[in-house]
Amino acid sequence: MAASLGPGKRIPTVSGPNPEPEVLRRYSPRMMRWFARWLGGYFRRNFDGVRLSLAGEPPAGGDQPYIIYTNHPSWWDPVLFIYLSNALIPDRRMFGPFDAEALAKYPMFRRLGCYPVERSTRRGAADFLQTSRAILAAPNTVLWITVQGEFADTRQRPLVLQPGLAHLMRRLESGIVVPLAVEYPFWNERRPEALVRFGRPLEVASNADKSVADLDTLLAEHLTETMDDLAEEAINRDATRFRTLLLGRTGVGGTYDINRRLKAWLSGRRFDSAHGDERE
Repeated sequence: MAASLGPGKRIPTVSGPNPEPEVLRRYSPRMMRWFARWLGGYFRRNFDGVRLSLAGEPPAGGDQPYIIYTNHPSWWDPVLFIYLSNALIPDRRMFGPFDAEALAKYPMFRRLGCYPVERSTRRGAADFLQTSRAILAAPNTVLWITVQGEFADTRQRPLVLQPGLAHLMRRLESGIVVPLAVEYPFWNERRPEALVRFGRPLEVASNADKSVADLDTLLAEHLTETMDDLAEEAINRDATRFRTLLLGRTGVGGTYDINRRLKAWLSGRRFDSAHGDERE
């Protein structure tokens, strides 16, 4: 879910009432619930675990508009966000901007809260603002935005954010904007971890006097801080610092695991397929 509005682009003014966008009409709670359940098995097959930092739980948003903005390290991000939103914020319908060309190839995602955005065009920027404001005006919604606009390594500094979110904040009267850091490191198992950490939220009302440039800087600072904190936890490889949302299948597989299983049986021990001791 990514809104790439193009650096240095002047975003046209959007005013007047916001009609209900197509994405709200097409959203299917039943399909979302089914897909989130399917994703549970999908992540178990592909990851050692999906883990949420205990130091960075999602804040309560109350009844105000809720935006989660993230870095964008991998192809996995959109489906991970769908899983996380359903697991952690189940009382809110999830929505997010999606590259228009990519969404045309995966139309099913229109039923899962994704709405198209034309990359690097003034019309696309205006559509993003109008649709996003209409979604946030609806009850029980949460907007997920990958603010880097394209895949970027988690070690890249300084962060370069697309200006769409800062422009959106300037057009809201209230709301909470929360950074989320994502990493997919390898620890001691054959499959990678999916690690996430929420950061310090920004209140829209408390920053109403800031310019778009100042908001962009502030958003980048909060996301950078959150990514740095998650990187430190990833380096430590300590699963006890995380809440494990999902555990995948363990073991290296093949002849290696056959030998380990035989050794455990000969010694009278129960076989544990985990390669290390980080699983919780």
